[in-house]
Amino acid sequence: MTEFTKVLIANRGEIAVRVIRAAQDEGLAAVAVYADPDRDSVHVRMADEAYALGGASAAESYLSIPKILAAARATGADAVHPGYGFLSENAEFAQAVIDAGLTWIGPPPKAIDTLGDKVSARQLAERVGAPLAPGTKEPVKDAKEVMRFAEKQGLPLAIKAAYGGGGRGIKVVRERDEIAELFESAVREAVSAFGRGECFIERFLDSPRHVETQCLADEHGNVVVVSTRDCSLQRRNQKLVEEAPAPFLTRAQNRQLYRASKAIMREAGYVGAGTCEFLIGQDGTISFLEVNTRLQVEHPVSEEVTGIDLVREQFRIARGERLGYEDPEIRGHSIEFRINGEDPGRNFMPAPGTLETFDLPHGPGVRVDSGVHAGETISGAFDSMIAKVIITGATREQALRRARRALKEMKIEGMPTVLPFHRAVLEDPAFAPELAPAAQPASAPGATAGSGSPVSQAAERLARRRASAPENFHVHTRWIETEFDNQIPPYNALMAHPAHDHEEPRESVVMEVNGKRITVNLPAALAGGKLGGKPAGGKKRRKSRSSSAAAVSGDDLTSPMQGTIVKVAAKDGSKVAEGDLVLVLEAMKMEQPITAHKAGRLKGLKAKAGSTVTAGQVVASIVD
Repeated sequence: MTEFTKVLIANRGEIAVRVIRAAQDEGLAAVAVYADPDRDSVHVRMADEAYALGGASAAESYLSIPKILAAARATGADAVHPGYGFLSENAEFAQAVIDAGLTWIGPPPKAIDTLGDKVSARQLAERVGAPLAPGTKEPVKDAKEVMRFAEKQGLPLAIKAAYGGGGRGIKVVRERDEIAELFESAVREAVSAFGRGECFIERFLDSPRHVETQCLADEHGNVVVVSTRDCSLQRRNQKLVEEAPAPFLTRAQNRQLYRASKAIMREAGYVGAGTCEFLIGQDGTISFLEVNTRLQVEHPVSEEVTGIDLVREQFRIARGERLGYEDPEIRGHSIEFRINGEDPGRNFMPAPGTLETFDLPHGPGVRVDSGVHAGETISGAFDSMIAKVIITGATREQALRRARRALKEMKIEGMPTVLPFHRAVLEDPAFAPELAPAAQPASAPGATAGSGSPVSQAAERLARRRASAPENFHVHTRWIETEFDNQIPPYNALMAHPAHDHEEPRESVVMEVNGKRITVNLPAALAGGKLGGKPAGGKKRRKSRSSSAAAVSGDDLTSPMQGTIVKVAAKDGSKVAEGDLVLVLEAMKMEQPITAHKAGRLKGLKAKAGSTVTAGQVVASIVD
């Protein structure tokens, strides 16, 4: 049995808060680490100790293995929990933690390597008889290989980062002339997010459901499936809404998912919490997708329908304990709504900003997991997650009705979020057929059909059964892009960001002593940094004012969002046609192509890869 008493959480935001809470519930001390922009974050203040990593980007902080190990040594942590994202699926990091004499709260490095490489994961899945769509057995070298695969297998196809996850590094090709650009984009995203650019190709099941299994495995060979989940509501291959158990599966499909998942985990020698992901075609065909060798963002819905704390189970497994139970019984239904900093009225454009108001919902069946607070700025340096609202009911219908109420209570001001989308999708019969008005069956002759009568109650039950039939659930992984009638108006930044003439004085100062974070209460004048009438450090403090979008004319090509330029595809003075790619932006781990809005010649294009732009900034003009 391995014992540990102090856990360092190698992550930030909501998942860091989640692990800190579980650690404290378990009687363990929790150590937070943080990048410079996160020094006042919720996870930093909640932890028993906090240690500065330094740096403003992920590469300089949360992705730095030497810095994280140094923090563990400095704080005396004897275990490391990676959360999700960043280094959570990095076998090198897992091995480095183990080599440092620390307890790694995750699967063995070998299992991470095998399953994290999607090519070897496919090969393993094939060995155990898991269902699979056609794909390449090895990573492809270039776009020419992708073209040859398309000629043989047809379109659409998916280009996937071999070491990717979380929906990043995936590009779906529907037209042959997209192959070169999308292959390059997939490689670029993979290198940026995961440090490796290898990609493989897979036949893409069009309009499938995304269904997964939450698994737990101990070092004694026991494997259980905690629940299935449906994660089909996605944009840009990244999930927005997840629910457990996955609705509208047949018993045969459920059995196949459980069997294949357990076989994959056992074959890989897996230990810990992990997720097997599958696609289910419109004809019911199941195809193995990948294994995520970590805790998933959507893990709370599985917790809500089983009563199992998955993070505390990770602690138990890391200590060497046996699971001690079979596949748990599923009770009720739970739905998670990710609240991201994106503008659904502008095609879910990433939109960093400040949470001026952040009022959360409460009441029966409502859980909110978040790592931010009112007044906090959500930067474009990291992902767009603000909160997760998890709604649970005895049935899917009850969960949906509670969700309507809870999301109506929730209030966010100061920046765009996907909250309006969630409210809209709960009114859409494609996602919530149980709540759609249904025709009532005719009453029997002579029967009384008044409200509350046996006839009316039976009619309501029949209408609900008809509404919740599988054929009425029409959501799939591209439903938002292809079928959702998006009537959500774009976020009005000018109306939502009034200028402020002054800053409120702070009442505390955060200091770092030998890297350790310490909060000191000071008078307001000192807390504001004024020493001897001058700001601390000799720097002037500027009043905070919102900047409006840059004025544009019919010739100007403007940035639709704040972000970093990752590619410049055109040259100043060159001719472009309407729709031609000019540059590619990245914000909140998402790429956004900027194309020519009309034909003409580019003028004043000075953008360079690595430079940043603001929303509304003119990047070039297109003149006739």
